Amino acid sequence: MNRFSLILLWIVLLQAALVLPVPAEEGMWPLSELGRLDLASKGLRIDPLKVYNPNGISLIDGIINLSGCTASFVSSEGLILTNYHCAFRAVQSVTTPEKDYFREGFMTRERSEEVQAPGYTVRIIDSYRDVSGQVLSVVRKRMTHGQRTRAIEKKIKSILKREEKRHPGKRADVAEMFPGKTYVLFLYTYLRDVRLVYAPPRSIGEFGGEEDNWMWPRHTGDFAFLRAYTAPGGAPADYAVDNVPYHPRMHLQVGAEGVSEGDFVFIPGYPGRTYRHRTSHFLEYEETFRMPWAVETYGWMIRALEDMSARDRSVAIRLSPQLKGLWNVIKNYRGKLKGMRNAGITEQRREQEALLEKYIASSPDLEKRYGGVLDEIGDVFSNLRKNGETRMYLQQIHRGSALLSNAMLLYEAAVERRKPDLKRKTAYMDRNFSRLKPRVLRRYRSLHLPADRALLQGILERLLALPETDYCRPLRQFLGNGKDAVAHFLDTAYAETTLKDRKTAEALFRAKPEDFENSRDPFIRLMLRLYPVMQKLEEEGKVRKGRLDEQLARLIEVRRLMLGRDFIPDANSTLRLTMGRTRGYSPSDAVNCAPFTTVSGLVEKHTGVSPFVAPARLRQLVSEKRYGRFADSRLKEVPVAMLYDCDTTGGNSGSPVLDAYGRLVGLNFDRVFEATVNDYAWSDRYSRSIGVDIRFILWFLDEYSGAGHLLREMKVAGGDLSGEKR
Repeated sequence: MNRFSLILLWIVLLQAALVLPVPAEEGMWPLSELGRLDLASKGLRIDPLKVYNPNGISLIDGIINLSGCTASFVSSEGLILTNYHCAFRAVQSVTTPEKDYFREGFMTRERSEEVQAPGYTVRIIDSYRDVSGQVLSVVRKRMTHGQRTRAIEKKIKSILKREEKRHPGKRADVAEMFPGKTYVLFLYTYLRDVRLVYAPPRSIGEFGGEEDNWMWPRHTGDFAFLRAYTAPGGAPADYAVDNVPYHPRMHLQVGAEGVSEGDFVFIPGYPGRTYRHRTSHFLEYEETFRMPWAVETYGWMIRALEDMSARDRSVAIRLSPQLKGLWNVIKNYRGKLKGMRNAGITEQRREQEALLEKYIASSPDLEKRYGGVLDEIGDVFSNLRKNGETRMYLQQIHRGSALLSNAMLLYEAAVERRKPDLKRKTAYMDRNFSRLKPRVLRRYRSLHLPADRALLQGILERLLALPETDYCRPLRQFLGNGKDAVAHFLDTAYAETTLKDRKTAEALFRAKPEDFENSRDPFIRLMLRLYPVMQKLEEEGKVRKGRLDEQLARLIEVRRLMLGRDFIPDANSTLRLTMGRTRGYSPSDAVNCAPFTTVSGLVEKHTGVSPFVAPARLRQLVSEKRYGRFADSRLKEVPVAMLYDCDTTGGNSGSPVLDAYGRLVGLNFDRVFEATVNDYAWSDRYSRSIGVDIRFILWFLDEYSGAGHLLREMKVAGGDLSGEKR
């Protein structure tokens, strides 16, 4: 067989090996790629320019990034629809044992009753353009990997500073689309006054709790409403009593008739991170090392926090955001581990890479340009395992102790703010610094000292039990060895520290580095021992990223050559669009799941014990079959949740599910357990996402809450709900 025939055979084999991942790679489409899609052939019934028009107004203008979640405007008065779990911190911020909005829900009837959602911001995309040439212009051949990373970071910071100076009030962001290769500048309208409008009781917003999380069938009413405000003249502004509702260029129309099984749907949103272009070395590290470690570590953290929460309602309210985050991650990781093992994803990737290596070896030119690329990447992950547990525990200190984390942030702020703006770490640049202080001070809302101590003590004990390393030597010298030494230090530290007082943290924003270095506060003294270690870890991360980016850029190039086609980048929290149909699935032998659940199914799950508590009024409405105009004509009752085969991941929480006519018919909030592995590979067979059906949202607002004013604002109440297609 001649060389040409051999190469051709390898191409055919590689393409065959990649048949299943192709839809996954092309499932989350960036704005720049939407023109390549024949949306009409897939089921869209409106002009694609109504979905996205770079030179005019389109549906995309109504889609927003809400502090890391996705959300959408649903009225001309800045009303925002998103998930309950995305609005959770806003509800927690106003909840007390006396005014328990978790139990009762939160509803306003007048704008004056809407309350500030601390820390929430809205980003609305204005424009984007490729800046890869500018970013990579600073890279030099003789640079070390760390120098490469720092040079790129500095260049990106200069681009952001320049763009925000050119566009006052806007927010700029440079997203790395393909590591080390492609960078895109996004410009956003940035709104800082966001207020809570409505949230159902937690028993509805989280019905089924962690038991049902990532599962199907699902009966969770995961929705909430907020509102964006501006200064009276329309300019973005911080919270102020005289601010006025924001008037978006576009808001979504509600499709109150919903959709049926098999109907086309599409989802615009801000998916977080996927890893479908990563190598088997990365997948093996995730599957055999990092995720199992996190499952075990977060498990003991959850047990400690739940034990404290069970004893005191006020403690439960304080710890609820932290517990919610830990539970969400741990169950997600369990699903991913199961999915990776069952599907053999890592082994599949190895087989694909073996074919790629044969392709590279088939040509001296290819061998010269791309030889050893996979070995280089493998070496990075092999080194990452060395002392890996130690590094991960050190990085978890931020999650474990708010007091120690605040001490580090405050000291680092004092150090970094002495530097020129572009030489500072990103968080301490002038463009970001105003947001740091509220973030630090908000932690005191959820601070419970016994919980803070329990988690910090657990992390320190585990660190000191590991083999001696340079990372832990300063800690061991400061604390001593063993559990008794840790307990003795923490007894003193929590008794004497002034950092448990919010006012101390506020005052330290004005402190100088030497003020910390002369402090006798136990937490500051511990922080000063750990800070050089954290800096070392950060520098190692920059070197690792520089090395990986260089090799991943080569890997993308050779894969493109091999396949003879382009492909879209992994999700990276930039605006994407995915499409599919409402579909059930079969998760295992002889099990077939329908694509809709109903309110009667919700009541059937009611046990009266958390997390399966259906409010009495809801049970009464269902028993009387008071479904009204929001009942599905086929199901003869109100749907609660829906399944579809759109390609989503974290960050798509709160994304609108739109029908073929661009109308809002659902609200994405989860995936099925089998689909948690979507981040690494997608499958037509089991990759399903879950949304709240719009008919449940409308029905609950109308019949349960009496929130007809919200329906009227969304132009639903009194309208024709017959569902005639446009």
